[in-house]
Amino acid sequence: MKANGITAVRLFEPNHDIYEALKGTSIKVSVGVLNDDLPGLASASISATSGWLETHVLPFINDVSFAYITLGNEAIPGPKAQYVYTAIQNMWTSLETFNLSSQILPTVVVPRGVLGVSYPPSQGAFADNVADIMTDVTKLVYSIGAPLMVNVYPYFALVSDPEHISTPFALFTSTDPRFVDGELAYYNLYDAMVDAFLAAMVRVVGADDVKIMVSESGWPSAGNEPYTTIENAQTYNNNLKNRALSQGTPRRQPVLLDVFIFALFNEDPKVEGVERNRGNFYPDMQPVYPLWGS
Repeated sequence: MKANGITAVRLFEPNHDIYEALKGTSIKVSVGVLNDDLPGLASASISATSGWLETHVLPFINDVSFAYITLGNEAIPGPKAQYVYTAIQNMWTSLETFNLSSQILPTVVVPRGVLGVSYPPSQGAFADNVADIMTDVTKLVYSIGAPLMVNVYPYFALVSDPEHISTPFALFTSTDPRFVDGELAYYNLYDAMVDAFLAAMVRVVGADDVKIMVSESGWPSAGNEPYTTIENAQTYNNNLKNRALSQGTPRRQPVLLDVFIFALFNEDPKVEGVERNRGNFYPDMQPVYPLWGS
């Protein structure tokens, strides 16, 4: 990561071996709480969240640059959704107790499925079945100054509806706007998806200064041809990286959004297909395609 100029990493769960590798670097770390651990961390007291920090953060706090703790990965919607709000609240209180609230922020990772309306982006709204929990969670992360983390995948939207979504619109290569929403023109699906999340957040918070971060986006390089090719993966991820470094979405044009590109490595243990081929590097650390500059 240091050799390739990667400045941040998201871990789905605590891994002390990876912490050891990250010691002494300036790489920002977002570490996740497993969905199965949410009920325990949402208990009546903060002893569970404080214990989690004492095990997975405090021993490394002077050497590892922790930035975020995500309380659940796509737990909303789902059976663990009911625990997310209190788990975030408890983790925030524990961070304050350890004087870490100015350094580390708790939040949650949500999928596109929490949106009930996403088109046009200005009408973005949370789905009825998660509206209450998403309203509470969005207001909570807003109140503590944390971003809502959202997973944004134009690839999955394209393969699920290729008759209405064009490949150039999904890959950032369209030269003409696909549609205009009010005064905002949309040339790519990524912008439309992010702005729909923003509109939904603003709708429930009642303020325009909500914060959002893209916790996952990317394009697989194999497993579902003709959509998954090395060329398409290189095109999408390079355009995504360059966009994140240079401009925001139409709704937030001057504001750069932090983005995690999924994933660092292809994952051989996974079943053959798309899920095995979403990495920027092969397991031997050779790049699948040029993306990160050395």
